[in-house]
Amino acid sequence: MTHGSTLAGFIRTAMRRWPDREALVGGGVRWTYAELGAEANRFARYFRNCGLKRGDAVALLSGNTSAVIAATQAVQILGLRYTPLHPMGSEDDHAFVIEDAGITTLMVDADAHAVRGRTLKARMGLKRVLTFGPSDFGDDLVAGAASFDGSDVPIEAQPEDITSLNYTGGTTGRPKGVVHRHRSTVAMMTQELAFWEWPQDVRFLVATPLSHAAGAMMTPTLVKGGTFVFLKGFDPAEYLATIARERITATFMVPTMLYALLDYPGIADADLSSLEMLIYGAAPASPARLEQAIKVFGPILCQLYGQSEAPQTISYLAKADHLIAGRLGSCGLPVPCNQVRLITPDGRDADQDEPGEICFRGPTIMEGYWSRPEESAAAFRDGWLRTGDIARRDADGYLHIVDRSKDMIITGGFNVYPREIEDCLAQHPAVAMCAVVGVPDDKWGEAVKAVVVLKSGAMVSGEELVTAVRTAKGVHYAPKIIEFVESLPHTAVGKLDRKAIRAMSWQGQERLVG
Repeated sequence: MTHGSTLAGFIRTAMRRWPDREALVGGGVRWTYAELGAEANRFARYFRNCGLKRGDAVALLSGNTSAVIAATQAVQILGLRYTPLHPMGSEDDHAFVIEDAGITTLMVDADAHAVRGRTLKARMGLKRVLTFGPSDFGDDLVAGAASFDGSDVPIEAQPEDITSLNYTGGTTGRPKGVVHRHRSTVAMMTQELAFWEWPQDVRFLVATPLSHAAGAMMTPTLVKGGTFVFLKGFDPAEYLATIARERITATFMVPTMLYALLDYPGIADADLSSLEMLIYGAAPASPARLEQAIKVFGPILCQLYGQSEAPQTISYLAKADHLIAGRLGSCGLPVPCNQVRLITPDGRDADQDEPGEICFRGPTIMEGYWSRPEESAAAFRDGWLRTGDIARRDADGYLHIVDRSKDMIITGGFNVYPREIEDCLAQHPAVAMCAVVGVPDDKWGEAVKAVVVLKSGAMVSGEELVTAVRTAKGVHYAPKIIEFVESLPHTAVGKLDRKAIRAMSWQGQERLVG
């Protein structure tokens, strides 16, 4: 088996090819490839000195830092099984993941997560807690690694090793661990390199958690000899200043970040001249806001579509596609090497423009859910991954996601997909953001409810918004309830938290439109 088929092999090749180039910028450091590689090797030696060996299970609770990046590369070198803990997760969720994944070693940011780290150590009886920085509940792995040699550590990872065990959000029931081996992760990275529209000189900026989609942008950036720039969190002013200062050529945003930038007063004066690629994804984006984004950023937008079970590269909407009428509501064409079917509830292939569940087959697919054979079998019916996303395929083969199957609203016997209503509402000039959910209703079974955030200083009546939807989509799509709010709940990675929105609605907090 060759090391070239592991993530560590790809990264090691980059370190050797461009030792003097700038590899990593953020958190006060500017590391060359040689310096990043040396840091990763020091962490790898420290981990081995702690007794960690290939296949051992480690978890991470931290934000975006340079030390975390080096440590996670060391994890790949040694072939450890890596599980990130959601930085915003609850104690119970963290405890569940640690137990379910069989975690023996927990790495914790001593500054940001000391209380949780101390609690989890006591609650879970963890064998080993390593902290980024000094603490009273674990060993300082930064100080420990600093004493070791930075020369290359032999790569122990093998292609069949589990590289990551990432847990889904758990919107229904307990989270599930998604198993990816090096083969599927390398396939994802290779598809990113081959089919995304990268700049010649890659200077990539991220501000979302590296434990999620943003982390998958790092290895391709390094393979292309680029510079990876990270922020600890998202602030519009800081983000725009970083683009200008670091001459950023590529970036990744979730839609809520994109909307925040579009609504930020300083966007008009921002220097965006270096940007050549703006990737967005991880949640649906409003076509109306995408039109606005193209006017602000230029024709540089491209969309990724994937999910934890088949990350990042199920399909891709290219820059040029964003300029074609009717394409902004699409998530693009399936990436070559992938197979996509749309299957109706009665098990047949959907006709053109008929909604069906996206079913996927390809090299990036997960192996299954950790220790959940029944749920794994349900996800893979007839050899196809059932994504739970409902889409239609247009005459040109482009996929248009209608909604998640579980988000579908049945009102008065009609199937209604919230995404279509949200896209309609987002076209109104007063609407900044919205979410549509189904709420219990004695007459309709479920009633369509829209929760709306208005743009600063804008005013519109609920009746006007209902009329706009009714005119565009028909009476059964028109919301029965409109609620205006100051903000919508989101997960830590920027997705609408529909579970929280539904919970509020089912408690009878809706406001009827007269």
